[in-house]
Amino acid sequence: MSLVVTSALAGLFALIMVPLSVQVSLRRVALGDAAGGDELLRRRIRAHGNFIEYAPLAVICVGLIEFGDAPQSLVLGLAGAFLISRVVHAAGMLYTSTPPLRAGAMLLQHAAFLVAGSWLLYRVLG
Repeated sequence: MSLVVTSALAGLFALIMVPLSVQVSLRRVALGDAAGGDELLRRRIRAHGNFIEYAPLAVICVGLIEFGDAPQSLVLGLAGAFLISRVVHAAGMLYTSTPPLRAGAMLLQHAAFLVAGSWLLYRVLG
């Protein structure tokens, strides 16, 4: 099995992670690590940090589901939900000051994790 969807998701996440990380690095170079109270630096750090907290498990879940011969629609749907949720959340962190965009992204992501976790447990226990 070639895990095409998982490979594509991991590749896209790798490409998304770079600008998120670079934005933090550039701001730190400009201001130093001890730039207390810099709201832009804080938002960049949280956008990057939140991405790093959730993206790896999303890739693992999609990979296990794809490897487990799940229906292609499930694999694509979960990969799409994880990708959309991560992009929208990062955009919400970086470019808006109100939470609705981020909240919607997190709800989508949590729903995808619930589906993924349920399917994985069903395959093991069912």
